[in-house]
Amino acid sequence: MSRATTYLELSQDGAGAHKFYEVTVDGTVVSVRYGRIGAGGQLQTSSFPAEAKAQAAAAKKIGEKVRKGYAPAVQGQRQARAVTRRQVTSAPSTARAVAPVLWRFRTGAAAFGIHVDEDRCWVGNQNGDVYTVSHGGEVLARYNLPEGVKCLVADDFWIYAGCDDGKVYDLSSKLPFAAYDIAADVDIFWLDIHEGVLNVSDGNGGLTVIDHEDEYQWARKSTGGHGWMVRADDRAVYHGHHKGVTAYAPDGSGELWHTPTAGQVLFGWQEDVAVYAGTARNAVQRLSKATGVVEATFRCDAAVYACATAPGGRFVFAGDSSSSVYCFDADGTRLWKLGTGGGSALSMQFFDDKLYMVTTDGSLVCVDASPAAVEAAQQGTVPVAADIKSAAALPTYSPAAAVATVTSPPPGGVVVECVQDGTRLRVHVVSDGFEPSWNVQFPRGMRQAGTRYVVDALHPASGFYRVRGEIRRLV
Repeated sequence: MSRATTYLELSQDGAGAHKFYEVTVDGTVVSVRYGRIGAGGQLQTSSFPAEAKAQAAAAKKIGEKVRKGYAPAVQGQRQARAVTRRQVTSAPSTARAVAPVLWRFRTGAAAFGIHVDEDRCWVGNQNGDVYTVSHGGEVLARYNLPEGVKCLVADDFWIYAGCDDGKVYDLSSKLPFAAYDIAADVDIFWLDIHEGVLNVSDGNGGLTVIDHEDEYQWARKSTGGHGWMVRADDRAVYHGHHKGVTAYAPDGSGELWHTPTAGQVLFGWQEDVAVYAGTARNAVQRLSKATGVVEATFRCDAAVYACATAPGGRFVFAGDSSSSVYCFDADGTRLWKLGTGGGSALSMQFFDDKLYMVTTDGSLVCVDASPAAVEAAQQGTVPVAADIKSAAALPTYSPAAAVATVTSPPPGGVVVECVQDGTRLRVHVVSDGFEPSWNVQFPRGMRQAGTRYVVDALHPASGFYRVRGEIRRLV
């Protein structure tokens, strides 16, 4: 059988596209590999009944890319573009006392991603490692992703990691997979997911919105750059950048309001009726979601790298560039300031009287934020922090290089099928007991027309289904 490979690249000046597309025909099999130049990319493979049909399909794919500006190239001549790493400095704390740290887990690299739920804590670092840790300080598992983790977000009980390779990985099951594939020219700074809709804030101050089927919806360019904040709800998408916070209608129909902030926005948090912006000018500001009006300002002594709240905004927490952590009441009164005991907090979350932080040295830190523990710390009495380690036999999960296959659905499995719908590939449910007209949120890189897959479970969302568990091809 004959084998032929065509390699194309599209590389634009400045911050434009910088991606490749490679098509290989090997007899009746067509393999397509695509992604950012310098990265391994994503692979799709299709089989055809005859070599002529495989060659025709490959020619069609190549022609489509050439018409979009791709051109033949020599692999390796162009180098990968540098990925933006957040440049942060951390000075010693000026606080007179240290926070009551219960335990500390050192991940081994700078970390920005954190999420805490009822079951465990998640932390992701720039080596591409995501760890889960119990609230008591036991390391439970490790996910090894291809590129550095920029942030971790949750949407109901789905957990996602936004990475330097431009992909967003679903970590909700033991086998992670790329649930969203953001345009190769988008340099992710932060992201949020609401009801399956992905909102991406980037290094140029842009905002990109992608729906639950991984299809582009709309984009905006803010008046400022460095978008380190994006939060979303039913009412709006809230985008923080170096000129303030801008709220957009969820459907992209227009700007709802814009509010300049006290310095560049470096972090964002949200509650039901307000968003919180941590700024470079030593403050957290609470903005009304309805109007954008600044309702309260929480003053710190250095640039604010991270912020969070207790439920309902009852307390507001902040971490500054000088290794200090603060607590304020809802009206802006400072209640306390303590040293972190190890670097500046880059992300944080409050849960069940504990404040969880990831710091500039790559540590996940658990602080006892109860009034009694804080009062004791202010008097100089703190617990001996446990320095926890991961076990040698720690379970480690990585994205599969290829989709596993099965010949029959396992007990309880749900069968879905990829179908051609005009110019788009959709995924519908085949198994009984589901609404057949609803689309299934399904990784675009796995879709192949006419192919059936088995998933562990499907959960209804707003007019579509979301996958839960492992995805396997049914052959």
